[in-house]
Amino acid sequence: MHRIFTTSVASVYTHYVTKVERKGRTQAELDEVICWLTGLDEAELRHHLEAETTFEDFFAATTLHPNASLITGSVCGVKVQEVEDPLMQKIRFMDKLVDELAKGRPMEKVLRT
Repeated sequence: MHRIFTTSVASVYTHYVTKVERKGRTQAELDEVICWLTGLDEAELRHHLEAETTFEDFFAATTLHPNASLITGSVCGVKVQEVEDPLMQKIRFMDKLVDELAKGRPMEKVLRT
């Protein structure tokens, strides 16, 4: 089992917020991206962050957006569409979306609409 699986989403979320805000995006945009990917609403996302839910439990409680399979590209040199472990792939999908948001990609492209 990879260490990230037992890491709390909240501990990584703070880094996501810092990353996107440093690049001129907002926490609200970050939340929109995470909610789009996971099917959670704002209140459910806040609950998981406050409860310090692990990535494993977080993704077990969510349903990925049907267009999540359209997320492609590399995160840390690894192509997200080629990650074999389903949980790791979900985590990489989220990382990829956060990267795209931070790089200034238009929201409609980040959300694959």
